[in-house]
Amino acid sequence: MRGRVSAVAGALLLSLVAIAFARLGEVAQNQFIQLARVSPYAPLFVTPLVFAMVVYLTRRWCPAARGSGIPQVMAAGHHPETASRSRLLSLPTAAAKFAGTLAMLGAGGAVGREGPTVQISAAIMVAVQRWLRVPVTAGVIIAGGAAGVAAAFNTPLAGVAFAIEELASAFEQKVAIFVMAAVMISGLASLGLSGDYVYFGAMQQALPIRSMLVVAPVAGVIGGLAGGLFSRALITMAWSRLRWVVAARSRPVLFATLSGLVVAVLGVASGGLSWGTGYETTRQLLSGADVPVAFGPVRFFATLATALSGAPGGIFAPSLSVGAGLGQILTVLFPGESAGAVVLLGMIGYFTGVVRAPLTASIIMMEMTADRTMILPLFATALIADWVSSLVCRRKLYHTLAKQFR
Repeated sequence: MRGRVSAVAGALLLSLVAIAFARLGEVAQNQFIQLARVSPYAPLFVTPLVFAMVVYLTRRWCPAARGSGIPQVMAAGHHPETASRSRLLSLPTAAAKFAGTLAMLGAGGAVGREGPTVQISAAIMVAVQRWLRVPVTAGVIIAGGAAGVAAAFNTPLAGVAFAIEELASAFEQKVAIFVMAAVMISGLASLGLSGDYVYFGAMQQALPIRSMLVVAPVAGVIGGLAGGLFSRALITMAWSRLRWVVAARSRPVLFATLSGLVVAVLGVASGGLSWGTGYETTRQLLSGADVPVAFGPVRFFATLATALSGAPGGIFAPSLSVGAGLGQILTVLFPGESAGAVVLLGMIGYFTGVVRAPLTASIIMMEMTADRTMILPLFATALIADWVSSLVCRRKLYHTLAKQFR
């Protein structure tokens, strides 16, 4: 009985935190954009400074809060018996992740809140289990992380798929029931409090079979190549023994300052295309609006620099924006096709290339656009991107980064 109560209480609590996180993230990002408009060159000072401060404070006081948050949940899932005492999923770590991600958004960092929401949600679920004296199992950790995805994107099915495909190494029936219960409760709470919204807005754009057979492979190959290169860069920074990489890891604050300077220069030079999650511009591209063609490349390098800095922050939303920019470039190759549909395929191609989770990517894109007509080309593109990315970067990103925290 206490297990059921803890699941309901944890799911409700984490959905409230996820909603607050989303609202505050928007405020922080908008405040920075206003600053950049009033003083266009202020980011050249503010962004590197905040990057350095966040990385210093994170490494000094809460190293488990660095990066995305998904690798930490994966690592904790391998040792659930110690998760309740581990810093990976402690409430202080969750608070540091919350504050650090908001600070990065407030400094123009190309970060997302979805990965951090996974770690924060898992920490909340573990804490509720401890308060009610319920044993912490792998299912509890997986359920908390999956419910975080559902609450962050308002996509319950994607939460379940993410749990199966990424978080769970051995998915048993008992775990499945717990996950689905937590995800559905979290999703219903988010739906009731935030309304029935679609993350990127409803789309009704389709590709004929003949076009799909041409566009999907191209989007999959290019997205897989770019996403694989991104993943390889992050894995190299984490594990490589090359002299310059070791030197960069030994001076994390200096490297974060330089990373922040790169992001600032890209933002100032592009007129702000690199700031924040890129959500609004991505939404414009999906609706067929005219956006500078530099959006994709600028977002790629800004997201890479931000992720390499080691500061708290996710790569889900930034990766979707990079993929949208990639899709925009592909529309030049396919001028007769629906621009929104091609952009959507670019998004899933790059996103899958980075995270290597084609099932989750397909479902999350379908739920975020409420467009069921695109499921076949989406899934085809994701499968191709996953294969191409595996040739560029053999190891999966989150699974490899998780080894740092075991």
